[in-house]
Amino acid sequence: MTLTPDIAARFAPIALGHVAREYPHKLDHVLVADADALPPRVLHPVFFGSFDWHSCVHGWWTLLTLRRLFPDMAPADEIDTLAAGTFTAEKLAVELAYLDRPSARGFERPYGWAWLLALHHAAERLSPDLLGPALEPLARRFAGMLGDYLQVLTYPITTGTHFNTAFALVLAREWAVGRDPALLAAIDRYAMDGYAGRSDYQGWEPGGDEFLSPALTAALLLARVMPAGEFARWFDAFLPAGRIAGRLTPAIVSDRSDGKIAHLDGLNLSRAWCLNGIAAATPDRAAELRAVAETHLAAGLDHVAGDYMGEHWLASFALLALLARG
Repeated sequence: MTLTPDIAARFAPIALGHVAREYPHKLDHVLVADADALPPRVLHPVFFGSFDWHSCVHGWWTLLTLRRLFPDMAPADEIDTLAAGTFTAEKLAVELAYLDRPSARGFERPYGWAWLLALHHAAERLSPDLLGPALEPLARRFAGMLGDYLQVLTYPITTGTHFNTAFALVLAREWAVGRDPALLAAIDRYAMDGYAGRSDYQGWEPGGDEFLSPALTAALLLARVMPAGEFARWFDAFLPAGRIAGRLTPAIVSDRSDGKIAHLDGLNLSRAWCLNGIAAATPDRAAELRAVAETHLAAGLDHVAGDYMGEHWLASFALLALLARG
């Protein structure tokens, strides 16, 4: 279970099949007048596909990441052509202007914001002279919004869905390194204030429609923020050795045509991503964590495609998990 050219060739057509597919679509859009009732392609000419805005963003992250890692893959030309027609100055200006709406303060917060920063990071790595600069104004806008949000978010949100604070901060922090020292410092400060004092995790998970682990996303964030030895001590107190294998078993998905129930396939994949990331920061417990990660990755990898309720987003989480595995 490693990221191979064959897996890349499987994932890329999945993402190509939905990033420009407008319907069905679930909008995160506040109407203040009749004139606001507009179709997705008008409201969001770049990110109108993939069932919802955030899934379209990370569908593009999947495509650009695979395009960079496997430059000779069969769909490379198709990705390039679609990207050239999508990330135009005119279309991106509409996406940026949407954020000027007073009702857009909470638009896609914080999940979509973080994925947009991840997309910009991927775009710069692939195309530092074209796609990276094209997406930078939108990324900078969301970075500023995130910094403002952290000033008013008194308590981190620890649910296992789109509102999860730690997940967003992990992605945003990777973008901020080398780009935005003020945001990086704000993320690290918030992470320490919000999570470092927690220990002996006793939460009930998974919730029935979660695709993120509240415990593991918080731990992964601190693994990125704390010095290695300090984090290892914190993690031992938070989830003691021997407890993880018994408490974190792959989630069972009863109905993949139900969009909420299908979240659990994503939980298996995101747990694998978190566990491998935490293992890299805790060498003494790496074998324990990687073994549990493998069972979760195996449980989720075969379900990336099949029903559109999972197909429009799961490849991104599978890619995160495979990249973390190495």
